[in-house]
Amino acid sequence: MLKGFVAGAVLTIAAAIVSGYILIQSGVIPANADATPGPLETWIAGTSLDALLSREAPKGPNPVATTDANLIDGINLFAKHCAMCHGTAKGSESASPVAKGLYPKPPQLASHGVEDDPEGFSFWKIKHGVRWTAMPSWKDALTDRQIWTLALFLKHMDKLPPAAQDAWQKVKS
Repeated sequence: MLKGFVAGAVLTIAAAIVSGYILIQSGVIPANADATPGPLETWIAGTSLDALLSREAPKGPNPVATTDANLIDGINLFAKHCAMCHGTAKGSESASPVAKGLYPKPPQLASHGVEDDPEGFSFWKIKHGVRWTAMPSWKDALTDRQIWTLALFLKHMDKLPPAAQDAWQKVKS
């Protein structure tokens, strides 16, 4: 009886592998950037990213102090490196043609922000990028301090002091 169970399990696994291979080779799974991700793809990517962030993202406080100057520095970094994909203070209506053509679509952060994420999560995503999205790794272009400064802005982008809010309103995508 045990031999029959093992043989059935091995055949089931082999059939799943062969079926998956045939499905991939047939071109039925969309690879185009203008397709809508399926629920399984969305679940796999989100679950994997959440687990990775819980394990690897810095857990301590942001080493960059919350000051007007640091928030404005973060806004300036965002304007230079992020606004093309993640928009401006105008939110979704400011999505650039590049952002509209990406798959999956990058969040327009003024509309779908990350203010409730731990700053370590934003730091990790900016530093390392996110596979299977257009989010690049910035570790070779920005210093850790610059990345923390961006994370600081992202954490506070919905409740900026007046000087920083003024700078944020002036960002163009």
